[in-house]
Amino acid sequence: MAVIVQKFGGTSTASERGWQALAQKVKVEIEQGNSPIVVVSAMGRRPAPYATDSLLGLVAPYQTSGSARERDMLMACGEVISAVVVSHYLRSQGLEAQAFDGPEAGILAGNSYGQASIISIDPSNLLKALQEGKIPVVAGFQGINEQGEVVTLGRGGSDTTAVALGAAVGADRVDIFTDVEGVMTADPRCVPQAKVLDKISHSEVGEMANEGAKVLHPRAVEISQSHSVPLRVRSTFSDAPGTSIEAMGEGVEDEASNLVKQVVNGVAEGSATCLTMENAGAETDPAGTNVKIDDRRLSSERVVTGIVSVPGYAMVSIDFQAAADLRNYRLELFDELAKASLSLDMINVAGDKVTFLINNSDLNVAKKLLEKFGCSFSMLLGCAKLSVVGQAMRGQPGVMLRICKALADGGADFYYSTDSHITISVVVPESSLEVAARAVHREFGLG
Repeated sequence: MAVIVQKFGGTSTASERGWQALAQKVKVEIEQGNSPIVVVSAMGRRPAPYATDSLLGLVAPYQTSGSARERDMLMACGEVISAVVVSHYLRSQGLEAQAFDGPEAGILAGNSYGQASIISIDPSNLLKALQEGKIPVVAGFQGINEQGEVVTLGRGGSDTTAVALGAAVGADRVDIFTDVEGVMTADPRCVPQAKVLDKISHSEVGEMANEGAKVLHPRAVEISQSHSVPLRVRSTFSDAPGTSIEAMGEGVEDEASNLVKQVVNGVAEGSATCLTMENAGAETDPAGTNVKIDDRRLSSERVVTGIVSVPGYAMVSIDFQAAADLRNYRLELFDELAKASLSLDMINVAGDKVTFLINNSDLNVAKKLLEKFGCSFSMLLGCAKLSVVGQAMRGQPGVMLRICKALADGGADFYYSTDSHITISVVVPESSLEVAARAVHREFGLG
């Protein structure tokens, strides 16, 4: 009996149409002899009444009197409501289900309200439900800290819940269901020629997520890779196979996963295991079992796997030329920006010049801080970020040349760029973002 974790996002849990599609996906796994665990996000998006942003809106007028602990209590309600509603609906369809909040699912997390990380999972309650023939329906995005308080896992935290639970119960697969048919080569709203990828590596999808793609949360990708959890992105509303997140190597299953599978199958009935997120990855056994490693690229043909286009930025340029002590002055400024919880993107430090992108929502805070600091700066509004991601870019000459050529041929300019081994990002005018994205997409044959 295989355990399959199925995570359903807000569009899947927001209406009876979504519940019907969700129930059908669950039935398919049961008919194939599998045991599903369902993880759900809050129902819909604002202005839906139980969406996370709608719940936060209830206390928005009293923000100056806010409490981070109580904010997490409020945000966690959305997923709990969703779990209860979905559980009721599944039972109405003849499927025996049981709702669990994060603490009941055994999820122990850190103390960072709003951004807690999972420390460990005790899946005994979920395993007991599976043994009783029930379908656990787990509220995503939440856990409990060591003080017994509810904490949330940050935006996209339900993805993290699903993959972490998959690791804890030794799931054969985790399916992330959303409103698109898989990971696409580009945002189809920006590039109509974008297509669904059959497969993608952990590093590539992780980079795309970090650069702003919304299909998967970066932390979920990390857990999938480090704990060898097979992962797939699919649509709730179609039977398309979706996108498989491919591991670059194969390893033996870890002891925790094997023990959990024995528990689920009744071999070691009454036993349970607690998965510690830091140390449950696959390892070579003491007897010296050889671990097969496959370091081949997913495709020897494609250089670029996908592109990510994100609007809504301003470019900030700071001139330290007048600073008497450049090094300390620069350190002090970055310290102040960090204390203000400002997230900087595409940072470029070159001598007495610093350039970075900042989200439009943080613009006023950044401007006041820089004025108070007394440095010379300029802000260019209406910027966007275009990121080109591909594992085969590593060590491949000429990629930046092709990006520049594509932008020039498309009539799109760019201000500056940054890069890593498998990502090149360029800052473009927001008004040219669609033109730039289509040109680069076409240059690398992604359509």
